[in-house]
Amino acid sequence: MAESIDIRELNILIEQKSAFVDNLTAGMNKVIVGQKHLIEALLIGLLSDGHILLEGVPGLAKTLAIKTLAQLVDSKYNRIQFTPDLLPADVTGTMIYSQKDEKFQVKKGPVFANFVLADEINRAPAKVQSALLEAMQEHQVTIGSSTFDLPSPFLVMATQNPIEQEGTYPLPEAQVDRFMLKVVIDYPTLDEEKLIIRENLQGELPAISPVISSEDIINARDVVRQVYIDEKIEQYIADMVFATRYPDRYGLPQLKDLITFGGSPRASINLAKASRAYAFIKRRGYVIPEDVRAVAHDVLRHRIGLSYEAEATNVTSEEIVSDIINKVEVP
Repeated sequence: MAESIDIRELNILIEQKSAFVDNLTAGMNKVIVGQKHLIEALLIGLLSDGHILLEGVPGLAKTLAIKTLAQLVDSKYNRIQFTPDLLPADVTGTMIYSQKDEKFQVKKGPVFANFVLADEINRAPAKVQSALLEAMQEHQVTIGSSTFDLPSPFLVMATQNPIEQEGTYPLPEAQVDRFMLKVVIDYPTLDEEKLIIRENLQGELPAISPVISSEDIINARDVVRQVYIDEKIEQYIADMVFATRYPDRYGLPQLKDLITFGGSPRASINLAKASRAYAFIKRRGYVIPEDVRAVAHDVLRHRIGLSYEAEATNVTSEEIVSDIINKVEVP
């Protein structure tokens, strides 16, 4: 009985604390037409302190989405355009000699912001991609002999174009794994496309003013951490990730030869965190199996290694995750 009272109290708390979600969504919808899934993914990343990798053809408002979110949250936004000639110092910063003071001074790079857009991340070599990863994992940057903390909240949204592979450096698996979510964006519907044309022909995009502060986001994260995950849901999350590693144990022997490696423990952690944030967005103080299923594709699609056999038969990680979701027993 005590537990049910706690859940009731938690629901009331979350009802109060999650009111800003509507304001953020309404603000995003002013500028972005459709793309409900993208907006939801950005909010999940923001609330669970996770980074997002976006994949979609050019022109689907990937850049505009994070810029709008940064304007809605009273925070600093920087865009880094990744190119083959970029150096790690162009991202993190470097030491510059000051003739006036006769000593080296630190010049911080564009990574020192709350929202960092790594545009076309696969256009830069591995050493530049790696420079961003210390920042993503440790929330700090080392320049010379000094280490600097990054501001909070800190969200990296990287974009990549899936069609043009000329002159690109694909992200290694270990780096891709650092992204909490990989969101694949599709074209808008016909009605949405007409609305996009109409809005763009009218001229200027609507002016966006902040609806929430960085401190409010940090406080909301504390509330998200209180969202209740039952033991059965924990078991469900673990089963789903284990099914990517040992599909034959879960009655999916046909997937065994298609997968070279499955999700790491980071997959389980991120699946739990994303499910919590999704429950919070839906104004609930506890996680249900539908929350896990709603975020499973975004959390797992980039954490499954496909074998040559899978690539030869055009099987995608998307289909493998769908098979696992349909097969793993729901608590």
